[in-house]
Amino acid sequence: MKKLLAMALAGAMVLSLTACGSKEDKTTTPTEAAGTTAGTEAGTTAAGAENETEAAGTTAAAASGEKLIVGTEAGFAPYEYMVGDQVVGIDMDIAQAIADKMGRELEIQNMDFDGALLAVQQGKVDFVAAGVSVDEDRAKVMDFSDNYVDSTEVVIVNAQEKAVTAPTAEQLNGKVVGVQQGNIADLWVSNPDNTEPKEVKRYTKFAQAAEDLKNGKIDCIVMDELPGKELVASSEGALEVLEGDPLFVDQYAIAVQKGNTEMLEVINEVIAELKNSGKMDEIIAGHSAQ
Repeated sequence: MKKLLAMALAGAMVLSLTACGSKEDKTTTPTEAAGTTAGTEAGTTAAGAENETEAAGTTAAAASGEKLIVGTEAGFAPYEYMVGDQVVGIDMDIAQAIADKMGRELEIQNMDFDGALLAVQQGKVDFVAAGVSVDEDRAKVMDFSDNYVDSTEVVIVNAQEKAVTAPTAEQLNGKVVGVQQGNIADLWVSNPDNTEPKEVKRYTKFAQAAEDLKNGKIDCIVMDELPGKELVASSEGALEVLEGDPLFVDQYAIAVQKGNTEMLEVINEVIAELKNSGKMDEIIAGHSAQ
């Protein structure tokens, strides 16, 4: 009996010690709690910093990925336009040549013209090829390649009711002039040193401007000659390009994020190669004939 009682007491002591040990394991000391909190806060801060770094990375270098991303607005034939669900055109052929030079896959992002210029400033696209004219204000917030084509600006009117009869700045005074928002024609017509229209009506798509011109809602459209001819050809005689000297002439270049000299060097090299080989003339002639 004594042996049995001794064994029972020993067992009870073991259970008691085990229970105390379990309770202590589950208890967190103030120091440990502070360490856990600090660790959690540090982890959260680190995660936030990592997210900020990732966000900065997206704005600094879309070029770091495998794909080469070009932003454009596919309503500006023959520079960029749709064939089925594909964006094609002069600018897209140049963009493809740049991608080939870099050994990367080209991705085309079709968006509004203003949106494309904003995207390249933010580093969301590698470059913009969309019939972009160079001017002082744009050059402050983005960098430009060498010019690759001269742009001749013309005036398009309703063929049956010509509110404007000559492609001159004087003829635009007091008129309602349609332009693509953010386009160089928009900037030129909006400058009172050039002309003083009654109203500058801005469109995201030239097709919208064409419909308003047909319906007498605007007096004319100012735009580049090549896409202007395309617009007139598709109007079935409703629209007409005014004959005479161009309203003004400027040049197109490719826009990159400010300070992206590496991308700019490659683009300039490709433009020079296309010009020197005669390929640039072939590209322009090929799409202009479509």
